[in-house]
Amino acid sequence: MNYYGLLLLFHITSSVQHSLRYFLSATSGVPGFPEFIGVATVNEVQAVYCDSNIKTAKPRQDWMRGLMEEDPEHLEWYSWRCLKEQHIFRANIVNFKQCLNLTQGPYILQRMNGCEWDDETGEIKGYNQYGFNGEDFLALDLNTLTWTAPKSQAVVIKLTWEGNKAKLESNKNYYNNECPDWLKNYVQHGRSFLQRTESPSVSLLQKTPSSVVSCHATGFYPDRAEIFWRKDGEEIHEGVEKGEILMNNDGTFQMSAELNISSIQPGGWRRYDCVFQLSGAGDDIIVTLDKSVIRTNWASSPEIPVAAVAGGVAAFLLVVAVFVAVFRLGKCNRFQQVDGCDVKQPLLPKYGQ
Repeated sequence: MNYYGLLLLFHITSSVQHSLRYFLSATSGVPGFPEFIGVATVNEVQAVYCDSNIKTAKPRQDWMRGLMEEDPEHLEWYSWRCLKEQHIFRANIVNFKQCLNLTQGPYILQRMNGCEWDDETGEIKGYNQYGFNGEDFLALDLNTLTWTAPKSQAVVIKLTWEGNKAKLESNKNYYNNECPDWLKNYVQHGRSFLQRTESPSVSLLQKTPSSVVSCHATGFYPDRAEIFWRKDGEEIHEGVEKGEILMNNDGTFQMSAELNISSIQPGGWRRYDCVFQLSGAGDDIIVTLDKSVIRTNWASSPEIPVAAVAGGVAAFLLVVAVFVAVFRLGKCNRFQQVDGCDVKQPLLPKYGQ
């Protein structure tokens, strides 16, 4: 078995990784968007949403709605955090502007934090990262309990936050213990939804007669999947370009692999096929390279609403990637000053505090 085959085998047979991702995003001077938006995702699926317009948290999945009906204080806590963080992030945008000596907007401040849990090995990984105006700004190293500042302008904030040793220890405890406990609780309540298996539709797409042929799989779940081209039954890599796994707006996923057909003789097309493999599913989905099944924009053949799919994905990813957030950030009543700069770093309290 070659190197890529080993990678594929490992990917498909590896244990299940679960994730609880929290993001916060606040804007200043950005028309058309709420000043604050928050979304919680479990295994990349949107579970809770909040923004500064609706001023409350909303469960996005039936299983999360059921959990909050059983425990109303859970929803109340999320809504309270949502309102609290609006004020904290609004103030931090002002503070960041002062610290960095910025005069012109617009400004976008983001935070992504959360944890991953391997349900077989028990391995836990936590992360806490900030972005400012679309660039990586600060990231917490939980091993050394230090902040990494990719931008020199962020060093003053790094030094401020590293001076608060108690807060660093609080972060370590949260990401190693509290966050995984919440994640396990969510996985248990949403197990039938989060651990389901949905097979995709797989199609061959081509823009023009001379362009690459894209093998496009959409509608699958979970995201532990592989797609590749092979010739005469052997996987190939030359002339193949694989795309990333992307999320659809219904919580399923899509991915594609492009094959350059410029050097393939017309009589040799059927020697090639596309293979899609999904963890937990049965047989592979195999589509042979055949002109009669290719969906195109240049010939009268079966049509697929590619534009509609792409538009829906783009809109959803804009919300999730740019304005995704959760409200596990804590009360901000402690400040430290460096060079005249008050920079708030919220605590991470337990639920109910």
